[in-house]
Amino acid sequence: MNERHDPAVFVEDELDVLAALVPLAGQDIIELGCGNAALARALLRRHPESHVTGLEVDTRQHAANLAAPQAGLTFIAAGAQAIPFEDGRFDLALMLKSLHHVPMASMGAALDEAARVLRQGGFLYVSEPVYAGAFNDVIRTFNDEGIVRAAAQAAVDRALAGGQWLAAAERRFDMPVHFTDFADFERRMMRPTFADHRIDDAKLAAARAAFVAHCGPSGADFMRPMHVRLLRRI
Repeated sequence: MNERHDPAVFVEDELDVLAALVPLAGQDIIELGCGNAALARALLRRHPESHVTGLEVDTRQHAANLAAPQAGLTFIAAGAQAIPFEDGRFDLALMLKSLHHVPMASMGAALDEAARVLRQGGFLYVSEPVYAGAFNDVIRTFNDEGIVRAAAQAAVDRALAGGQWLAAAERRFDMPVHFTDFADFERRMMRPTFADHRIDDAKLAAARAAFVAHCGPSGADFMRPMHVRLLRRI
């Protein structure tokens, strides 16, 4: 069943949401499951005095990250459930659409690890896509994430009940996603380097049919509903 999502604030750059919630200047930050580290790179352009460590388990993405160095940005091949740093090292931890990619049995361990490496009073910013909307309907033709996304939210609920965290803030908003055509969608969403969606002819046809219903001469535009939960380390 789709998660309920009311009309929300439109946000083009999630860094603006993050910046409104937590201090970013002069911070030691860790991103768990950094992907291509787009937000981290933008953050450091605004705050070059900060430092971001990006953890990534996708070997191809990690290699691409290392091939594109940036001042203040360090990349480590590691998973969120086993962070290779000492206790209390970081001011802020980020999980940007990454918690639902952690194996369900390890989601609690990942949040415990985030608590361990944050200093007292540090923040964990968890941003997850909402299981609702037209974009989600296209995605689930080949990759139905309903179970793992619900598990991610449940893991945050359990973490908050465990005594290590306080709920500091919560935000819901819509972010635009544009694709020039179905080939662009297939490359970016159906065949990522970090997952094998076992795309066969049936899945490809179903995704194409769902996608083209939203495609015009300039491509397809969707709104991706997002849910942010900010936790503070006790």
